[in-house]
Amino acid sequence: MIEISGVHKSFGSTPVLRGVDLTAKAGTVTVILGPSGSGKSTLLRCVNHLEKVDRGLVRLDGELIGYRQSGNRLHELSERQILRQRARIGFVFQNFNLFPHLTAVENVAEAPIATLGVPKATAHERARELLDRVGLADRAEAYPRRLSGGQQQRVAIARALALEPRLILFDEPTSALDPELVGEVLDVLRDLARAGTTMIVVTHEIGFAREAADTVVFLDEGRIVEQGSPDQVLDHPQHDRTRAFLSKVLI
Repeated sequence: MIEISGVHKSFGSTPVLRGVDLTAKAGTVTVILGPSGSGKSTLLRCVNHLEKVDRGLVRLDGELIGYRQSGNRLHELSERQILRQRARIGFVFQNFNLFPHLTAVENVAEAPIATLGVPKATAHERARELLDRVGLADRAEAYPRRLSGGQQQRVAIARALALEPRLILFDEPTSALDPELVGEVLDVLRDLARAGTTMIVVTHEIGFAREAADTVVFLDEGRIVEQGSPDQVLDHPQHDRTRAFLSKVLI
């Protein structure tokens, strides 16, 4: 379970998150919608402590992320402790972020070797299994420059799975793709959802949200305006701001 409680975040004098409360149960898919600048990506980065919150708490399975609590005071964890926590939270970025000098299988195997000390042969065997899972068994030895955008993003998803995380965060995983490549990445996300992977997905893909999400959240100006089932939020929104947003993205 992921619990986000009263999270505030500003950059300088500009508030980006204004008291976000969100809970996602294990094995569920939460889709976050909202206009550009609404705080969606910042919220994901706060979940795994890539951004420090100004106020509020994030917990994964009851454990504070980024901090330990002593009485009423919070103390930030060491970088090593934070990295250990991040190993439990996969993150798939918009622009793949693959290592260009490593093959697909090496990209997927790198984190288990470097973070967990998994033997190279074992890590590569597992990496090949994950590449097969995302439909890229035949591209294991290819370098990122030899892969399409959709293939690179599927390698990135396999890489996120390699540490067997409790939660995977997806930050607009199809936004950098040509339209004809979007479907192959969404197919992988649907397979993960069916397998019971706990996911928080920032996306504008309304069809995916309608089909795969357990909870849809609409975020605007750093606040959750509306959340509920896909039927509630997408088909019967209660707030004017949600209706206005959906009227534009559903055209």
